[in-house]
Amino acid sequence: MARIAFTANLQRYLACPIQEAPGGSVRAVLDSVFAANPRLRSYVLDDQGRLRRHVHIYVNDARISDSIRLADPVGDRDEVFVFQALTGG
Repeated sequence: MARIAFTANLQRYLACPIQEAPGGSVRAVLDSVFAANPRLRSYVLDDQGRLRRHVHIYVNDARISDSIRLADPVGDRDEVFVFQALTGG
């Protein structure tokens, strides 16, 4: 199973510890996490199921390329990192 971690910014609002989740794509891994923590979904995805504008996901050291379908592949030994980009001044 892939290992998924969420930025500390998200952890301030919801319990989302580092965990392992099954799935062969970013979408499948996220769906597995959202099944156990449905409130987290709205912080990561918009109402159409797309990645929110200020949320970025990396698989290992590479930023995902598909922010709409989230179809980037994820292997059993991969690490997925979800974080919110901060804006403002």
